[in-house]
Amino acid sequence: MIHKVLIANRGEIAVRIIRSCREMGIKTVAVFSTADRQALHVRLADQSVCIGPPPSAESYLNVPAILSAVEITDADSVHPGYGFLAENAAFAEICMNYGVKFIGPSAESIRMMGDKIEARRLAQKSKVPVVPGSDGAVTEEDDGLRVAKEIGFPVIVKAAAGGGGRGMKIVHSPASFINAFLTAQSEALSSFGVPSVYVEKYFDNARHVEVQVMGDRHGNVIHLGDRDCSIQRRHQKLIEEAPAPALPARVRHRMWKAAVDAAAAVNYNSVGTVEFLYIPDGEFYFLEMNTRIQVEHPVTEMITGIDIVREQIRIADGKKLRYEQKDVAQRGHAIEVRINAEDPDTFLPSPGSIHSCVFPGGFGVRVDTAIYPGYTVPSTYDSLLGKLIVHGEDRNDAIMRMRRALDEFRVDGVRTTVPFHKKMMVNSDFVEARLSTNFLEKQRP
Repeated sequence: MIHKVLIANRGEIAVRIIRSCREMGIKTVAVFSTADRQALHVRLADQSVCIGPPPSAESYLNVPAILSAVEITDADSVHPGYGFLAENAAFAEICMNYGVKFIGPSAESIRMMGDKIEARRLAQKSKVPVVPGSDGAVTEEDDGLRVAKEIGFPVIVKAAAGGGGRGMKIVHSPASFINAFLTAQSEALSSFGVPSVYVEKYFDNARHVEVQVMGDRHGNVIHLGDRDCSIQRRHQKLIEEAPAPALPARVRHRMWKAAVDAAAAVNYNSVGTVEFLYIPDGEFYFLEMNTRIQVEHPVTEMITGIDIVREQIRIADGKKLRYEQKDVAQRGHAIEVRINAEDPDTFLPSPGSIHSCVFPGGFGVRVDTAIYPGYTVPSTYDSLLGKLIVHGEDRNDAIMRMRRALDEFRVDGVRTTVPFHKKMMVNSDFVEARLSTNFLEKQRP
């Protein structure tokens, strides 16, 4: 039985995990850098341990310091949240060897799906359609150019171990390919430690649709429906919703099956997300699998009524899924907007001290955050302040509720992306669900 969870993360996801643990009667340990000494997750946890100075490499990515915190607090489990060490197969393996439960999938699953080239191969083996592209890693720019010409421009060069938009370059013509390829390799090396890249076809009007899956250690795998995450800037998601709007039923059901098949292929035993590219003509392609809890998991929770973090902890404890596929019912529509400490026009970071903040409430409104009056937003980490999530009977109802909730959202002291989201909620293309991953490039609301 899991009795005490050390949360190897910070911010809103650490607070989110603490809340589920407390409802389950599980003790929690917060770890923090010196920059986060006054953070909300530190205040809410049963115990807290400082693990280093502000730089992530010396604190939240400092595995020896985290393991020391596990030892001195007698924690029996580690929850990595998202980001930092969440998809680090070596860390999951170290935890297992250390006799500590890693609240996530097996190291083997993380390793297989973390290598995007290997993930493509596994998807193909499971008969899940993949985006046309190179069969494996491409090391020479001339070989990459040859592949690009074969599949046709535009193409996208991606880091094999990538994520968060790093090591990713869109190329529209042969003349600009070599420079983009070399830049992607350089970014891949500096961000992920390996220069491996591959080449895929790029679709201008595609949508980013993903399927939430859960699997246990007894061979059961189910899905919790889909989400649309097409509204992005530089491959960073800004707005997510569930279910994905304007998705034909036949495509939706095929996508659900493909996601379950992909997860089953790696004996997946946690919560995770299988991401797809959906083309308006009805085709969809496997992109990757995220072997962790997602930032946008609350929209799925809102339409299913299932606490995904709680299920993740139960699975790590060796328990069977409490749900069969027939038990999963979806009701209404949910939308999430990410509230970042950024200039709403330029998206430049806006760190600083929060003088006051007022969060919206009322029927169908949820706020996941770790900020409070007097909190200082550090410049060291991601600019996410929190997430505003609403639920409605249908998509229009959810949009109207989001408009109202955004009007109530107040943060003084730093600039936020609330004004951006207000504009999006009245943008005619967004309201009519004319979505695509290049939505913001085509027009600013």
